Amino acid sequence: MPDRALSFGVMAEAYERFRPGYPAELVDLVMTYAGRPVPSALEIGAGTGKATRLFARQGVAVTATEPDGAMLAELRKHVPTSVRTVQAAFEDLRPGPRYGRGYGLVYAAAALHWTDPEGRWARVASLLEPGGVFASFGGPVRLADPAVEEVVRTARAPFLESDEIPSPDGTPPGYDIQWPGTELRRSAWFTDVQQAVIERRLTMSAGDYVGHLSTVSAYLVLPAPAREQVFRRIARVLPERVGIAADITAHLARRRHEP
Repeated sequence: MPDRALSFGVMAEAYERFRPGYPAELVDLVMTYAGRPVPSALEIGAGTGKATRLFARQGVAVTATEPDGAMLAELRKHVPTSVRTVQAAFEDLRPGPRYGRGYGLVYAAAALHWTDPEGRWARVASLLEPGGVFASFGGPVRLADPAVEEVVRTARAPFLESDEIPSPDGTPPGYDIQWPGTELRRSAWFTDVQQAVIERRLTMSAGDYVGHLSTVSAYLVLPAPAREQVFRRIARVLPERVGIAADITAHLARRRHEP
């Protein structure tokens, strides 16, 4: 896994505090797509459990997997005791007694882009029952006001050209279906690929927005002095409160009975 994928643990508590959670509308979207009860689910890269708790509250028996021990420890503080937790990277998951087999749902919340593309879809399919659902969802947290975004971009520019993660397969932002939907459509393992967007507008204090940035991998991998300097520069140009566009893009697909 790239360094950025393993950079979050040092900021596990900040990640829990400053990252927005997920709305109940997301679970409704996934369950409606499934079209049947989903008794069990496996989560890839669960982080501090922001999506975990949402599905668990709906009665889904979630096995939350996460490679970073600090993130998993933070997750355990916030999820129901019914959630099973496993410290493991996606690449280490195999069907069998330890992780279970034949889940009705496998999902990833803002984590799939950190996984190894080699064999990704065959591995996901191996963890799903035939007809089971795969879901991936997430999206960048952006400043809603273009003028504020521009002054922040200028403040950040000496350190980072961008703090977002580019599309893993190079799909342009305006394309009608985004990654991983593009890969799912090409995969022999999946069918009925759908994309949906849940629009969200939030408001944060300037301090909380900088706190959010402190959990973003592009900043976490900067040398500490540079990271502190860029945060000071950004804080100086922010208004007291900022509007945030935090749309969630969800991709849904169904495992074929045979590839």
